[in-house]
Amino acid sequence: MLRKLFQTTNPASQPFVISGSGTLGWDQVAANLAERGDEVLVLHTGYFADSFADCFETYGVKATQLKAPIGDRPQLDEVEAELKKKHYKLITVTHVDTSTSVLSEIKALSEMVHKVSPETLVVVDGVCSVGCEEIRFDDWGIDVVITASQKAIGCPAGLSIVMASGRAIERFRSRKTPPGSYFGSWKNWLPIMQNYEAKKASYFATPSPQLVRALHTSLTQILSRPLSDRFADHRKASQKVKKAVADLGLKQLAAKPENQANGMTAIYLPEGLTPPEILPNLMKKGVIFAGGLHKEIATKYVRFGHMGVSVTDPKRDEIDRAIEALKTGLAEVGHKS
Repeated sequence: MLRKLFQTTNPASQPFVISGSGTLGWDQVAANLAERGDEVLVLHTGYFADSFADCFETYGVKATQLKAPIGDRPQLDEVEAELKKKHYKLITVTHVDTSTSVLSEIKALSEMVHKVSPETLVVVDGVCSVGCEEIRFDDWGIDVVITASQKAIGCPAGLSIVMASGRAIERFRSRKTPPGSYFGSWKNWLPIMQNYEAKKASYFATPSPQLVRALHTSLTQILSRPLSDRFADHRKASQKVKKAVADLGLKQLAAKPENQANGMTAIYLPEGLTPPEILPNLMKKGVIFAGGLHKEIATKYVRFGHMGVSVTDPKRDEIDRAIEALKTGLAEVGHKS
């Protein structure tokens, strides 16, 4: 079922489902696909690129960050120029950075990497995109997508989900040194995952059966209709939210339409207003917005998540209630749209 969600039919692709948060996906990439002293390029669109780079450094891997201004993403010509400077073992890109709601273009990026630096593995952090943004694993030539169970997949938190290409698995198998992690080592997990798919009992570490069953339920619901319809629903809901934000006279962190995610929106608050002054008021109305996460501007914005069943189930009205709560909540603290 995960193969269908990631749109891969290549039998060499390998899914991993391991107890842990999405952060464990970073560890799996750093521990299994890079070795001490290797160079990796991390495309920076927010808070989570900093953390991924820090994860690499923990394993002795040299991470170079290519940063864009807040609300933007590194441009393809900038990435190409950086790839030509030295050999990078991996390039990582956050599909949607949860701290800024910036959406990265994966297809064009992957095509360029394969052309300019064909040995470089393309790694996508899809924690905030899998299930609400289109990902064509095979068609786009992606090597790894990491995600987690709790966002658009619609499961409780607690599962690290990874899809690795055959090329990534071969890169792992050709390592010169053992993986730097024990729990996250594919040496331990690869035979387990292969046995699970073959319906053979196998054990390395205790799984979370209740979360695996919940994941099965979520995937059954997601795949009960065409993925194209699901992505269209998210685009429609996103446009509705972003129009409402503009009608309130507010601005998004991701100002350019091509940079705007479909599963969430990061919204600058009116000048002088901080999250603690508005979030409790919204909570009283039965709506939870998230505060800012980007360390440079955390006190200036809030985040609005619109993904999963709140978008795809026409009987649910969470999106409308959240928009209305934001409108009335801002009016109550003196903001005039």
